[in-house]
Amino acid sequence: MNNAPIKHKQLFGHPAGLYVLFITEMWERFSFYGMKALLLFYLTRYHLFTDSDGYLLLGSYAALVYAMPVLGGYIADNYLGFRKAIVFGAVLLVLGHLGMAYEGHQATMVDGVVTRDSMALQVFYFSLALIVMGVGFLKSNISSIVGELYHENDPRRDSGFTIFYMGINVGALLATIICVYLGEEFGWGYGFGAAGIGMVLGLLVFIFGKPYLEGKGESINPDIINAKKYGIKVEHWIYILSILGAFVVWQMVQSHSVVQTILMVAGAASLSYIIYYAIKFLDKVARERLLALTILILFTIVFWALYEQAYMSLNLFAERIIDLNVFGYELKPGWFLGLNAFFIITLAIPFARLWVWLDKKKLNPSTSYKFAYALILVGLGFGALVLGGKLSGEAGKVAYYWLALAYLLHTCGELSLSPIGLSVVTKLSPAKIVGFMMGVWFLATASSEFIAAKIADMASVDHLDQGNFILAKAGYINLYEYLFYAGIACGLVLIFVTPFIKKLMHGIK
Repeated sequence: MNNAPIKHKQLFGHPAGLYVLFITEMWERFSFYGMKALLLFYLTRYHLFTDSDGYLLLGSYAALVYAMPVLGGYIADNYLGFRKAIVFGAVLLVLGHLGMAYEGHQATMVDGVVTRDSMALQVFYFSLALIVMGVGFLKSNISSIVGELYHENDPRRDSGFTIFYMGINVGALLATIICVYLGEEFGWGYGFGAAGIGMVLGLLVFIFGKPYLEGKGESINPDIINAKKYGIKVEHWIYILSILGAFVVWQMVQSHSVVQTILMVAGAASLSYIIYYAIKFLDKVARERLLALTILILFTIVFWALYEQAYMSLNLFAERIIDLNVFGYELKPGWFLGLNAFFIITLAIPFARLWVWLDKKKLNPSTSYKFAYALILVGLGFGALVLGGKLSGEAGKVAYYWLALAYLLHTCGELSLSPIGLSVVTKLSPAKIVGFMMGVWFLATASSEFIAAKIADMASVDHLDQGNFILAKAGYINLYEYLFYAGIACGLVLIFVTPFIKKLMHGIK
């Protein structure tokens, strides 16, 4: 095919390449969230994992997913370029998602002893490792190409990223409807297979849409990747070593203590380097801005640890405690995860306009206040579940609309923190370590995923107790009451220290 760039091709007022990236990311997120929506149900129902083991595996996997883009971004920046990194990541994702379609034999329990298909589980673990590596090469790099399509001062840039962000959430919404339905109605392999097919479609769109990218995302060091080491091109060495790295991740997803240790060491090392860099190289203003950013990042760990209950305890809460019969139709518990994507699609633009309107009125709150509101909103979401649980009585199922309200409040919290957070990292970081601090942001998110698993474990239900509805419901409600107070308290603390943080930011909002 002809790969010559199509110069300045426009579509609906934006570079045509934006829509190539939109569709690619839509299908990539379809595959990722479709698989993630099924994962905990698959582990607890099919392989008969305990709640605790399921949470820990999901926490380790999610932590690695958010940590790996730091490495993938570095390799793309310095060697492969964004486009080749995305193609390689997409291929790994296709293989990983298709590997997930292999179910093996269902686990059985006899006299309290569970017997599992060990080969099927090893295929499953290796498939997760391929997905971790694939996301590492794709997640951050595709966003970078979006930025390259626009000139530095192009007024269309923000709206371009908004369109791209919609692609992410359209994919997530479709995934929770289609993959969950196929997985629960026809078999887990169909749900995971559909996720894999989505990734194949995304890969094809990206490959055939290359001419519309106008040559963006290519390697800035082609001589380096084309040079040979030990008779093999450096580019090919990157692919080989990355595949070998998948074998390392294969073992890591099965060893939660190793993931925890890595996160703790990486977190301590990052914090130490920030302190060292601030003291050694920065003046007073830059040093205090970096301190402000570090404080804000620490608070985001709390937010995401609570927010990510969506794919952990809230998933099983929906399955076991929510009344899924709505007007005579039985809902799939995994469908509730789609509410987050739906609310983002409907509320992202109103929230963006709200900040602009408040700014014109000189009422736009600072970043620190927005983070505090996010923490309070995520706490209120759990408060809605506590209220719904208590109104339904000790033995009654909780009405579905209480969970819908919780997701609405959580999404409002996300919109108050996530888009603003990425922006403030670039504003407060010294120019020479912007990339490092963005990596710290993702590392904090990775840590919160693992912490979320530990939190969810507080409401774990043993196989032998799953039939005890009253006991299970009380465990969930007690946990969510604790999270309600935790979110509110952390939000109020952040409000209290915001004047100090604003002073450290030296005029940056």
